[in-house]
Amino acid sequence: MNPSEERVEQGMSPRNLQRVSCTAVLTLVYQSLGVVYGDLSISPLYVYKTTFSGKLSLHEDDEEIFGVLSFIIWTFTLIALCKYVFVVMLADDNGEGGTFALYSLLCRHARLSILPNQEITDEKLSEYVTEGNTDTLHSAALKSVFNKHPRFRKGLLIFVLFGTCMAIGDGVLTPSISVLSAVSGVKIKFKELHDNHVVIISCVLLVGLFSLQHHGTHRVAFMFAPIITAWLLCISGIGIYNIVHWNQRVFRALSPVYMLKFLRTTRIDGWVSLAGVVLSITGVEAMFANLGHFSSLSIKLAFTCLVYPSLVLSYMGEAAFLSKHHEDIQRSFYRSIPEAVFWPVFILASFASVVGSQAVISATFSIISQCSALKCFPRVKIVHTSSRIYGQIYIPEVNWMLMCLCLAVTIGLRDTNTMGHAYGLAVTSVMFVTTCLMALVMIIVWKERVVTALAFLLFFGSIELIYISASVTKIPEGGWIPVLMSLVFMSVMYTWNYGTMMKHQFDVENKVSINRIVCSGPSLGMVRVPGIGVVYTNLVTGVPAVFGHFVTNLPAFHKVLIFVCVKCVQVPHVSENERLIISRVGPKECGMFRCIVRYGYKDLQENCNFENRLVSGIVQFVETEDCSDAEAFCSPDQTSVESKNEENMIQISCNLQDESLQILEAKESGVTYILGHTHAKAKKSASFFKKVAIDIVYNFLSKNCREPDVVLNVPPTSLLEVGMVYYV
Repeated sequence: MNPSEERVEQGMSPRNLQRVSCTAVLTLVYQSLGVVYGDLSISPLYVYKTTFSGKLSLHEDDEEIFGVLSFIIWTFTLIALCKYVFVVMLADDNGEGGTFALYSLLCRHARLSILPNQEITDEKLSEYVTEGNTDTLHSAALKSVFNKHPRFRKGLLIFVLFGTCMAIGDGVLTPSISVLSAVSGVKIKFKELHDNHVVIISCVLLVGLFSLQHHGTHRVAFMFAPIITAWLLCISGIGIYNIVHWNQRVFRALSPVYMLKFLRTTRIDGWVSLAGVVLSITGVEAMFANLGHFSSLSIKLAFTCLVYPSLVLSYMGEAAFLSKHHEDIQRSFYRSIPEAVFWPVFILASFASVVGSQAVISATFSIISQCSALKCFPRVKIVHTSSRIYGQIYIPEVNWMLMCLCLAVTIGLRDTNTMGHAYGLAVTSVMFVTTCLMALVMIIVWKERVVTALAFLLFFGSIELIYISASVTKIPEGGWIPVLMSLVFMSVMYTWNYGTMMKHQFDVENKVSINRIVCSGPSLGMVRVPGIGVVYTNLVTGVPAVFGHFVTNLPAFHKVLIFVCVKCVQVPHVSENERLIISRVGPKECGMFRCIVRYGYKDLQENCNFENRLVSGIVQFVETEDCSDAEAFCSPDQTSVESKNEENMIQISCNLQDESLQILEAKESGVTYILGHTHAKAKKSASFFKKVAIDIVYNFLSKNCREPDVVLNVPPTSLLEVGMVYYV
């Protein structure tokens, strides 16, 4: 069951499922060139250079050149075109792409969710689409394996985190190798220029690139798109010139026979050199990850109509030049440029290399945003930079962290060949993770036959494993960099997820019964004070332990009490009219309510005018609570109704019930936000590794990330924090 092609512009907004005009699609095609394809487009700068950086040498019969070209063309065609454009791009999660989007699809359809507080009512969301087809024998069996064995679910999460961390490592290496490769071309004209000067110029360009990010993808795309468009037309034109001028026989490399000849002739040296060939497809994963910034149709059109033919012509032209100039292998791209246009092309290459980094930077923002929403990354500030294009975001902390890491790699390595070895391992690892997840999606989500999924996995997986095996040999020569970075990021992600789940488990095990609070009220001398108390909790049922701790030590709370649970659901977006679920807690005379605020993992959790919307929803709930037409659902201890209010301000009616009037009066007295300031601590009986993870790593991350009140946008003057230690 393949996804519908009707959803042409799903990257535009949360629920945009209609067809759009050709002008809108072409506009997105144009923009995508500047954001999505920059990384892929500048690969000719360093592919041949890195491939022939080892023991591989050129011979007069040109077998090696034609063999490498054949590998490049077929790898580019099979992986980038056939796998990603024709197959992987179909597996979007309501318009969102990337490793975590595939994982989210699997979580929804196979109930593998890592998120707490997931309820059956969440499945009624308009974007919570689980295909109507019944499970096949194979999909049901696979779901059963995951459901019966929690270790498999945990293993899948670690596997996804590994791929995600490698993608972040890609975001560090791409700007470094791209900019340094472009700037080093100036040494062809100024041979006396020292390497330190090239590194300094590269660092200045990198700082400038990251300084532009706060303007947003939309503005950056319109600035960068003309550069990449001109670059692609330029390299394709130079490629055609070199083919005609130097060697028209390069078209023979289209035959896969040359790949076999290459491996038979070069043997182990040729196999190791494939670590350089894989650099020709860097950026294809960013193409999928950036799906939420644009649309599937626009990205496909840009690739098939301009990017693919331009790059193929460029690689063929460079191979034609190399067949006559073996001595220029380490600077083949710039040497192949006709003298008359060298400086314009050099300037364009420098700009294009800067633009090329934009694809992975935007993709990294998307990945971190998804990880943070799914409780796999510490809280960060996420800024939506476009009011029209949903999914275009900027994360200040991640932006400056990437800049510092890029500068460190550029200054520390100074060599594009070493960077290329590191780059290749990161790229191939992410691709293999995507292939494995796609095979699961085919069985569980699309309900395809196991044979089809296995054929996909074996065909593309075997190709990627060949490149991974070649890249692994380069670990001592720079490949250790992405491995080290991915291990660090994965440790952070897994520890944060583990600590968050442990705190939630503590909340569940120690939640307080509302009847206990009501019954113990007289003995504690509990009083009700004017106003509304908004208690933030991680629970969708019961009263949090932190509130019990609060009333035990200070036996007083507000006349109207609202327990608010802000949670993320396993969909990209939740529409405003489905955002709130309101229910009553305890007896009616207690004046206690619960409000569950649902966000998708790509939604901006902004609480603009949240106070009015919340009170308006409570009043509407009270007014419709006893109506027969209320959209209600029942649980053992409460009756709930989904709030359908679209108005942010309360419309005061002359026939409001007494309770509604009391709520409005309480609002006039003031709203106080009660937030738990909790500190996790491992139990004395916990293992050594758990103590290190919770007491050191998790607490360090908690102290240095965004505080919950900042993320929830709670007014500081109305904030009341309750301290409590969680022994997990």
